Amino acid sequence: MGVKTAIRLRRERRLRQWRAFRKRRQLKLVADRTAAIRPSDVIVFCTLRNERVRLPYFLRYYRDLRVGHFIFVDNGSDDGSRDYLAEQDDCTVFSTRASYKASAFGIDWINHLLHVYGTGHWTLTVDPDEFFVYPFCDTRPIDALTDWLDTYAIRSFPAMLVDMYPKGPIDAEPYREGQNPFEIASWFDAGNYMISRNPKLHNLWIQGGPRARVFFAEEPIAAPSLNKTPLVKWQRDYVFVSSTHMLLPRGLNMVYDAWGGEKASGCLLHAKFLSPLTDKVAEEMERREHYAGSREYEAYGARLSNQPDLWTKWSERYINWRQLEILGLMSKGNWA
Repeated sequence: MGVKTAIRLRRERRLRQWRAFRKRRQLKLVADRTAAIRPSDVIVFCTLRNERVRLPYFLRYYRDLRVGHFIFVDNGSDDGSRDYLAEQDDCTVFSTRASYKASAFGIDWINHLLHVYGTGHWTLTVDPDEFFVYPFCDTRPIDALTDWLDTYAIRSFPAMLVDMYPKGPIDAEPYREGQNPFEIASWFDAGNYMISRNPKLHNLWIQGGPRARVFFAEEPIAAPSLNKTPLVKWQRDYVFVSSTHMLLPRGLNMVYDAWGGEKASGCLLHAKFLSPLTDKVAEEMERREHYAGSREYEAYGARLSNQPDLWTKWSERYINWRQLEILGLMSKGNWA
């Protein structure tokens, strides 16, 4: 890396740290249970708005993986999400009504909380509809994975976002509170992915799946990115740059083998395409708080009116993490 590039990236990192520090004033502490965090705990960080119906299963899923604590930012929910989380003994909850868009789509708030509470911990930053799957997750808790990563001095762990969907219209089967979403959204695209390398930050850029195939069919290059690095052994000088797609220092992004993914990696099963999405689209089209003027939600709105069926004859029904590894969407690397 050249001197000029190093200086520019260091300046960008400090700017993002300063932005996060300034935005701390927007966060109001609702429930503080951080005193219960143990040094060995893996901590989940999550920003949300109006996700009450999803929260019981979300919490149960990550508790079953042996996550030690949850830190939430509730962005003005009016469906009871904040109060529900505040009642949970393993949750610390912050609230804000500030602009999601002006906070770099929530990442300024998360960067600040990661700095304060995440430093020295393995941290998992996810959305309420994202479910982390990693090698041996059916038999080994998440701290077994982080212990292995510590052994090899690996600081970050990638997970490709895999969009899950039902067979038939999205609204055909209502999602019930507490239900495993993958009882309904049990299908995914096994292929149809485009991968390139970001020359600036050295992360892979992955696009494709049903969102590119259906919602961005005319311009798949504009489809949302699927590459994420959600699991990080956080240090005080780290920052997320764009959601969990990229980090600084940029060495944290170099998590894939140059010859095709032999390093260990996971997936995030993405349970967006369920019945709650219809109301979410209507809300976000009015708020216009998401990336690129909520372009993604515009695409959803344009297609959802026709009740699209994302399923095709090439769709795969999800079985387990080993299936994802066989398909090349994740890898156990040398973790045996």
